[in-house]
Amino acid sequence: MFIDSVKLTLSSGHGGAGAVSFRREKHVILGGPDGGDGGDGGDVYFVCDNNTHTLANYKGKKAMRASDGEAGMGKRMTGKKGESLELIVPPGTAVYDAQTNELLCDMVEEGQRTLFLKGGKGGLGNFHFKNSINQAPEYAQKGMPEESVEVRLELKLIADVGLVGFPNVGKSTLISAGQGRTGRRTALLTGRISPQLHLLPLRWHR
Repeated sequence: MFIDSVKLTLSSGHGGAGAVSFRREKHVILGGPDGGDGGDGGDVYFVCDNNTHTLANYKGKKAMRASDGEAGMGKRMTGKKGESLELIVPPGTAVYDAQTNELLCDMVEEGQRTLFLKGGKGGLGNFHFKNSINQAPEYAQKGMPEESVEVRLELKLIADVGLVGFPNVGKSTLISAGQGRTGRRTALLTGRISPQLHLLPLRWHR
């Protein structure tokens, strides 16, 4: 049994701030507030894909986050919603809280798309705060903060082939040749005590 594991911090996007704006047009007397709302922050999703086999895409990454929502604008224009972050993982990937080891999400089916973190809500523009007492509000809401959590991704696999040998006997060279690589790009990956996962093209099985 081989366990592919990655630890990183995930964050959704911060909500955009509402705008403080007043209508200013020729021949329009006493134009009222028209500040638009801020855009919502981007969400974080996990997506299960059968064409993905390892967690190698997330190796070496300490943090990933969705985009923040844009601030509102005049003329009651709402800011753009932040771009969501999608993490594509293979079936069998479990998402744990890195601090408590609580299972937060389990990706098991092809096409499964799970909302993991919700982006911050965009703030309201000053248009919403006009009332009979305050006809010209000069304040707006700030965007809501993002959600953030440190997670550990775990994928349990059964390898088809195990390659074991003494140092400097050609293990890295064999893997490099199978992957169509040149040079010593994988030389440091196999010289470790803990097992390392590699993928070889299907033509090697013929």
